[in-house]
Amino acid sequence: MSVDKPQTIDEYIRGFAGQGRELLRQLHALARETVPGASEAIKWGYPTWVHPSGTILFAVRGHTRHANFAFTPSTRDAFETELVGMETGRHTVRIPYDRPAPTDLLRRMITYRVREHEERGVLWM
Repeated sequence: MSVDKPQTIDEYIRGFAGQGRELLRQLHALARETVPGASEAIKWGYPTWVHPSGTILFAVRGHTRHANFAFTPSTRDAFETELVGMETGRHTVRIPYDRPAPTDLLRRMITYRVREHEERGVLWM
């Protein structure tokens, strides 16, 4: 990544090249489409989407060969059976740059995350 301290998600994405930049653009577009009411911010140096209430909904972090999509552990756990075969962490889903992004799954996870916050008050980590 070449941008020292990006101020916007677009600046963050421009810090990547090739497949990394393309995947991050796809994830950015997916997030905008799925939660148009969320604001976008750089928090801890990474793209995040924030609910109008001020609660972080999810974040994305680019790496050398993959991106991590970070949700709350409860969101990640709700999709555990669909994540079989994918690399995951406690609250992350790893998306390799050289494979198609699982956009339908991510869209459903984003929608779930918004709902769990709005209906059950689940905050960020």
